[in-house]
Parts: sequence; C-alpha cells; structure tokens
Amino acid sequence: MIRLLLLIPTLDRSGAEKQLTLLARGLPRDEVSVHVVALTRGGPYADELRAAGVEVTVLGKRMKFDPRALRDLKRLVREERPDVIHSWLFAANAYARFVTGGADGPPVIVSERCVDSWKSGWQLWLDRRLIPRTRMLVANSESVAEFYRGVGYPADRVSVIPNGIAQPAAPSCTRDELLRELGLPDDARLVAYVGRLARQKRLDTLMWAAQLLRQANDRSYLLIAGDGPEAARAQDLARKLECERHVRFLGHRNDAASLLPLVDVFWLASDFEGMSNSLMEAMAAGRPVVVSSIPPNRELVDHGEEGFLVDVGDGVGFAQYTVRLLDDPQLAATMGEAGRRRMQQRHSVAQMVSRHMDLYRQVAGADKPADVPVPTGDETSTPN
Repeated sequence: MIRLLLLIPTLDRSGAEKQLTLLARGLPRDEVSVHVVALTRGGPYADELRAAGVEVTVLGKRMKFDPRALRDLKRLVREERPDVIHSWLFAANAYARFVTGGADGPPVIVSERCVDSWKSGWQLWLDRRLIPRTRMLVANSESVAEFYRGVGYPADRVSVIPNGIAQPAAPSCTRDELLRELGLPDDARLVAYVGRLARQKRLDTLMWAAQLLRQANDRSYLLIAGDGPEAARAQDLARKLECERHVRFLGHRNDAASLLPLVDVFWLASDFEGMSNSLMEAMAAGRPVVVSSIPPNRELVDHGEEGFLVDVGDGVGFAQYTVRLLDDPQLAATMGEAGRRRMQQRHSVAQMVSRHMDLYRQVAGADKPADVPVPTGDETSTPN
C-alpha cells in the first residue's frame, strides 16, 4: 500500500484543485491510501473529497510564510510517514520541500499547472534552490514542461501528465430554459467563455470580438461564466464598445460546465495557459472552439479540425471564424465531434489516474534526494 499525501494551497473551485480532486477520487483504494492536505483553507472540493471517503486536513495557514503551518505540516509528515508527497502550485510546492529534504524525508513530486511567467525573481530563485529536494516535476502540458526545464529542472526529472476530463454532466437546464433565464430570443446563437476573469484571459479581445460578431450576426450573444479581478473592467469595456446588449456576465456558476452542451461555440483568448480545463470541457461536450494560438492550446486543437486557432489579441479572427461556424452547422458539428473524440481518446480521467499511479510506483521506492537547507526569513514568503 502506497501512503500518498496530496498537498495544495486551497480546495476552492479552480483548475488545479479540480484535477487533484479527480485524481484523489480515482486512485485505486486497494493500492493507495490518500490524505489530502490544504495549506490555507478548504472549499467546495473538500466536501466532495470527504463525501468520497478521502481524508482531508486543513492547516489554516494565515500568512504568506506561516511558521505555525510549517510546523504543523512537519508534524503531520512525521506522524503519518507518507511514502510520497505530491504537492500542487507554488506555495504548496515550497512548503512540501521545506519539510522533507534529506535522506529521512519522503520523495516529493511537485505539480506545475501553467507557464508561470507571472513569477517574480525571488520565486524563480526559490524554485531553482529547491530542485535538489524534488524527485519529479509533473507538468500538465509540454509547454509547461519546457518552461520549467528552462528554470533549471533536469529533463529526466520532468514528466508530462495531461489533465483528465470527465464525461460532461447532463445540462442543469434546457437551452430554452437558459434563453428565458437570460432574457434572450428563441433564435439566439450562443458563444461562451468559462473561467477566471483575469488579465491573462484577454477579456478585452473577447469584448472586441463580441462587438464585431454582433455586427455580422445580430442574433449572437457572448456568455461569460466566472468571476475575478477583471470583471468590472470587462463590463465597462462592453459598455464603451456598445456591445453590452450582446454580452451576458453570468458570474460564478457551479453549473457552468454543464451549460457548455447548450452553446454553439466556445472561446478562449488567453495569452498563456497550462492546459485549460474549460477548453477541454467544451471539447468533451462536443462544442467547436475558437482559441488563441498558444502552445498549450495547440496541444489540444488542430486548426481546422476541432476548431480554429487565432493569433493572441486578434478579435477580428475570433469573430471571423465564429461567423463561419454559425453559418455552417455541418462544419460546427463535425469539429465538435472531432473534439469530443479527442478528449475521449487522449484525455480521460482514467488515463490521467493511471499515469499518476505509474509515477507513484516508480517514485515510492527510489533513492532520496540530497539535503538542502531550508531558507528562512522573508525570502521564503509564499502566496496563498
């Protein structure tokens, strides 16, 4: 039996947290004992994990660098003696390696989920400093793996395990019910973006594209499901561009993924990603997609097959290809079906779980990494 500790900052509803939950629930119980630990707080996924019989502990970290949380994590690791620690995202990746270096500590696998160009110099310095305490770095796309090889991780300590996507849930309502809820006409054509409203998502591109699209097709409407720091700015831009009548900001919706089968086209304009859960969910739901031509999106979408790739910032391209899809239902259906097959064949949850199990078996009995002194003071402060 492999004793596995999964460590992550929170269990909020976000991409990495969703993948960890799918993994923890899918691991074979006769081979793996799983304990999920959240550094800062629980969240909706904590409830899902507990309902599935997975042990969950929340440490309640209060500051960016919290000595009490670090002490509690050390005590937990000492008492439980996991065979493998698998951490997710920067703060958890740092804490996991702070407590486990040397011959006596369990091997640490760290997960990085994005091309983290947002990281500051000290964060990249800390990543490099902790490489000797890292048994393996798991990236969810080749582009993320390439980024971290550039940071200094040896090629033989970087593994790519793509995200797994579950079969789409049944829609929480009918298309007619959704149209009535949003006050839209019966013949409306729906384009959707689902995700965090953050700067990297290029919502300004989507607003310009919505303005152009509504001029070509007055029945088209853009649905934006999600929340984040760019929400007010995006709403203001929609007003300034005079396309607000054709845009609906839905806010955070727990049923956002289940609405995807009801829309006609999915948009994603990000200038960087890891491997977008919402894009994969749209493809699994059989929706044609128009997305920015960045490396992780190109790993999922072949131009002209599952959808169309557009240069970053090219709102005209988003509108142009969407008009083509709305005007040609057969093309849209063919591309949507191609995306659905791609998700089934290459990105199932079972495949993702199996690849992680192979890695855990490999790592559980291997030699321990060399010890590295734990940094102290403000230079170790980590984000939530």
